[in-house]
Amino acid sequence: MAAHTAGPEPGPDEGAGLDLPPLVDHHCHGVLRYEPAPGTFAAYLTESDRPPAAGTTFFDTQTGFAVRRWCPPLLDLPAHCPPDDYLARRRALGPDETRRRLLGATGIGAYLLDTGLPGDLTGPAETARAAGGTGYEVVRLEALAERTAIGARDAEEFTDALGTAIEDAARTAVAFKSVAAYRHGLALDPLPPPPHEVHRAVRDWMAAGLPRLADPVLLRHLVWQAVATGRPLQLHTGFGDPDLRLDHADPALLTDLVKATAGTGTDLVLLHCYPYHRQAAYLASVFPHVYADVGLALTHTGPRATAVLAEFLELAPFAKLLFSTDAYGLPELYLVGSALFRTALAAVLGDWTATGAWSADDARRVGAMIAADNARRVYGLEAATASP
Repeated sequence: MAAHTAGPEPGPDEGAGLDLPPLVDHHCHGVLRYEPAPGTFAAYLTESDRPPAAGTTFFDTQTGFAVRRWCPPLLDLPAHCPPDDYLARRRALGPDETRRRLLGATGIGAYLLDTGLPGDLTGPAETARAAGGTGYEVVRLEALAERTAIGARDAEEFTDALGTAIEDAARTAVAFKSVAAYRHGLALDPLPPPPHEVHRAVRDWMAAGLPRLADPVLLRHLVWQAVATGRPLQLHTGFGDPDLRLDHADPALLTDLVKATAGTGTDLVLLHCYPYHRQAAYLASVFPHVYADVGLALTHTGPRATAVLAEFLELAPFAKLLFSTDAYGLPELYLVGSALFRTALAAVLGDWTATGAWSADDARRVGAMIAADNARRVYGLEAATASP
């Protein structure tokens, strides 16, 4: 794997003596191949799918301020420069050079990329190549099912084809992902549905013209089909865009499913979690096959990322937490996610070391675990094949 540089400024972890390895971004998305218009750029700074309120801008958010703090120096501008200056410089450099500069400064060595979103986005290998890293694919179950349903003549043909598609994907992907939180909510019946229920749900779905897959029976079927492969299963929890009900995305709602999947050999990785990150940390603390992700929450909380990360670390075993950016669309979000993670980790572990609660050696070891080592173990990256 190629070595990574930390960018023009010393990495924030260096002063704390953490000496982190190249990060493993275990959940992220592709980057736009084209130069976005100013309004499109700003829309990626929020989880909202609506325009900003009249007279406001999404740059006036913690994410917007973090972009202006960390990204301009890499484009030859002063930190905190006005958004218009930053966007003008970005246009002058072009999307390829901007991506190369920003991703090259993240310190990320491996990208586990969810390929289930539409649009003109870079894939795993293309994303990683801009930073000299390695890319791997995470397959989104609902998108795979929707593609498989096109052209299927009946329920039996679809379910057979879906089983084959999931088995095929498991040969090359490092993980699966479900967005059941968006489609129905996490309060699903925890047991696998019997075949006659699956076939009935498929027939109803087909009769309706194959709208977005949201039937809870089919969502359960997808989850259990993925569990059967033994690949880790990522589950969206916590906040996201207005397409979900936040109270239906509390990871505690997965408790029965977590119990039902114990002993299957499949790890469950709870993504994002915020503001239910303490619930996710609890589940990771009491169930051996449950892991929690600190990504996205840190990007959207800015200077408060230190407090949020400390709350994750209150209860979750240190070998059960994984770093990610959940970056989508903009290379800036990769840089911000990694920078805020490094800054928060250095602050939290540095404080605990200074008070004598932790030794410096333990702080370095735990920092490396969360940054990379845990993800490498969970996803078996040493044996995995990079995405072409």
